[in-house]
Amino acid sequence: MSNSSITVGSTFPAFNKKSVVSLEKGKEFVNISNKDIEGRWAVMFWWPKDFTFVCPTEIAEFNSKYQDFEDRDTVLLGASTDSEYVHLAWRKDHDDLRGLQFPMIADTSKSLAEELGILEANEKIAYRATFIIDPEGIVRWVNINDLNVGRNVDEVLRVLDALQTDELCPCNWKKGEETLTRQMESA
Repeated sequence: MSNSSITVGSTFPAFNKKSVVSLEKGKEFVNISNKDIEGRWAVMFWWPKDFTFVCPTEIAEFNSKYQDFEDRDTVLLGASTDSEYVHLAWRKDHDDLRGLQFPMIADTSKSLAEELGILEANEKIAYRATFIIDPEGIVRWVNINDLNVGRNVDEVLRVLDALQTDELCPCNWKKGEETLTRQMESA
């Protein structure tokens, strides 16, 4: 990873990247930028390479939970350092990726991944990183997995729920349970 990285409390960097949003001819690509997430919660998750084995399991799981992110008024964005053309070919080729409901961001220049501090040193591909960004553009949670280990989408949702309460949430807290703030108030 680079010497500096974006972490909790940092402002998420400005970006403007080509993204795959559809398989429909003529509507495959749009530019996605930080302007598209202003004023909303956002989750941006990264994977190392298209056409690999662990990545589609994660992408498909994020897609299966897409409505859960929508219900939390949260923009879901996927990204890797592959090009938009590779993303499109992979979506067309892989059964689990054809119906994606969120953009696949192409950080072909690797500039955003480098600014985030998530580039693996040898291959210069992104680690499995997940960022939760609040409506003011501040990073509130970062999780980075080794290249071989997939992440837990339910844990991303759990942390998002906890952050959105704006209260103190104990270990293993889940949405609907009492927060520490409420416990202290009722004591």
